[in-house]
Amino acid sequence: MVENLAQPRATTDHLTGLDLDMNGDTLREECGVFGILGHEDAAALTALGLHALQHRGQEAAGIVSFDGVHFNSERHLGLVGDRFTDAATLARLPGNLAMGHVRYSTTGETVLRNVQPLFAELEVGGIAIAHNGNLTNGLALRRRLIAQGAIYQSTSDTEAVLHLIARSQRTGSAERFIDALGALEGAYAMVAMTRTKLIGARDPNGIRPLVLGELGGRPIFASETCALDIIGANFVRDVENGEVIVCEMQPDGEITIDSFKPFPPRRERVCLFEYVYFARPDSVVAGRSVYGARKNMGINLAGEAPVEADVVVPVPDGGTPAALGYAQASGIPFEYGIIRNHYVGRTFIEPTQSIRALGVKLKHSANRTAIAGKRVVLVDDSIVRGTTSLKIVQMIRDAGAREVHFRVASPMIYHSDYYGIDTPDPEKLLANQYATIDEMCRYIGADSLQFLSIDGLYLAVGGEKRDAQAPQFTDHYFTGDYPTPLTDLKGRGKRDPKQVSMLREAV
Repeated sequence: MVENLAQPRATTDHLTGLDLDMNGDTLREECGVFGILGHEDAAALTALGLHALQHRGQEAAGIVSFDGVHFNSERHLGLVGDRFTDAATLARLPGNLAMGHVRYSTTGETVLRNVQPLFAELEVGGIAIAHNGNLTNGLALRRRLIAQGAIYQSTSDTEAVLHLIARSQRTGSAERFIDALGALEGAYAMVAMTRTKLIGARDPNGIRPLVLGELGGRPIFASETCALDIIGANFVRDVENGEVIVCEMQPDGEITIDSFKPFPPRRERVCLFEYVYFARPDSVVAGRSVYGARKNMGINLAGEAPVEADVVVPVPDGGTPAALGYAQASGIPFEYGIIRNHYVGRTFIEPTQSIRALGVKLKHSANRTAIAGKRVVLVDDSIVRGTTSLKIVQMIRDAGAREVHFRVASPMIYHSDYYGIDTPDPEKLLANQYATIDEMCRYIGADSLQFLSIDGLYLAVGGEKRDAQAPQFTDHYFTGDYPTPLTDLKGRGKRDPKQVSMLREAV
């Protein structure tokens, strides 16, 4: 058993600037994973797949390949397009087996040692792992494993899986991997790679998405279907909740694919925020069009929160499909009243408070000709702290809008997430800072403010209202109903739900 997690040959580390969140008012993306077995252009295809998944994490990206003799790794801070587009980089990733990861850190620092895929040379051979999600017992596992002599080389919760594999008494690498999963709590969509195998796994609740695809008979795992589309691959099916799929290259060149379901069966509960915010609109998650779900949210929002107005304006880009649905259902014309600047560098430095105050204008500017003198319905996908919302409202007023009505295509966020979404502490969430919606509305400076109901969201995504006894989706940020134990939070205290009961009743 190897305790020190060795780095594969030809690892190249490059430091770049980090993503500075100018407004601090968005739910930060999680991570994305991609892997392909048996293709001569495995690393290049992985880079393209990661590019399609860039929205899931912009802090770092990494690719590991296997060339038949050596594991090769390239890990970088920064964007995929900045680090994995030149031929020289890809030439350092030879082989027909590769996997990769784009990262936004929800656990662990944004430093190179935490960039995935993580790799270890164990007694059963080399293994690389990449993980989308968050383990709610990651700290407890870390304490236990260190007490047993494990030497951690990162602060990522993903490293626990490698240590668990090293300690497993099972024989093969796949068996050890499955054994390790049994110790995990929380959310994970995970891809692992050995010398001959590509493995995909989802947690028993299926909180994070993972799909199986194929390109010319070569299996692929990816966080979203958009990563298959970019390389011309075919969607085969979703990896089921609690399922482990092992794809293996046999000595004769044949690829076998085996499915294992080592956990007691549970009902799938995909994270609702995949539909509200995270997934790309052109992706299909758990058989549902993300774009269609977001448009339905706007349609339902128009029915629940109508208002007399002249134009419907999306807060780009997240609010656009919902705004289209709102306009369609209400009969109010849709206009691009806010123009987004797509060329703002993510490493923009904010030297003074006066410059920081202009942050929202760096990304968005008002289209005066579409909104001056008009009653505007602003549609956004969510509100976290509300600090950006108030700046957007003020920008629209400064551009000459006569009225500004804010409509949100998801319910109010009351609770923190522990499954891979970086949310503020509960007391910093707008919904927990004010006793009524009217107070929230005054804070952001709008003429009116309304949120989509939880049933309206469920109907938009799944076609039926929320089943309180057996929720169809993971929705704890709205309801406080966490689908797994929160082992690492024990003893730290939790917000009393009664503190927000008045506001819930108002909604």
